[in-house]
Amino acid sequence: MGDPAVTRLTPAAALLVLSLPLATPASAETDATFINRSGDEIGTATLSDTAHGTLINVLLRGLPPNQWVALHIHVGSECDPKAEFKSAGGHFNPTNAEHGYFAENGPHAGDLPNQYVNIDGSLHAEAIAPMASLAGENPIEGKTLVIHASKDDYKTQPAGAAGPRIACAVIK
Repeated sequence: MGDPAVTRLTPAAALLVLSLPLATPASAETDATFINRSGDEIGTATLSDTAHGTLINVLLRGLPPNQWVALHIHVGSECDPKAEFKSAGGHFNPTNAEHGYFAENGPHAGDLPNQYVNIDGSLHAEAIAPMASLAGENPIEGKTLVIHASKDDYKTQPAGAAGPRIACAVIK
């Protein structure tokens, strides 16, 4: 009749075990609201921790159409449009790296790929920040996301010659 040490489940007990939810690690998620230099809300970002960094999903409108723009994580905790978003501080850089993907000792943790603005001035994009997190090492909650008027050249120090800051969002 088999090994008496083996426990057999009744069909009802087996169904109960199969219906229990699997344990999954909690993932952090937060939002940020972008404003322009006039202080108007122009879009949002949703940030989600993944096993490979923070996924940033942005949806904006009212940007300069049909061109590349830079998107960075900045170290500041406020977006003051009257001060041209200088309150957002410099790039998030907890490792004191050089700016840019082409820099020998780069990039900053806040360096992200350039994004293309559609002909209607909207931006729908996703980017991963592999050296940042919401609830782990190199946390970015309370920091800012900044859109610059031009594309990042990925090498010029300290910010890639990306031009003025035209939109900003505080990561909640």
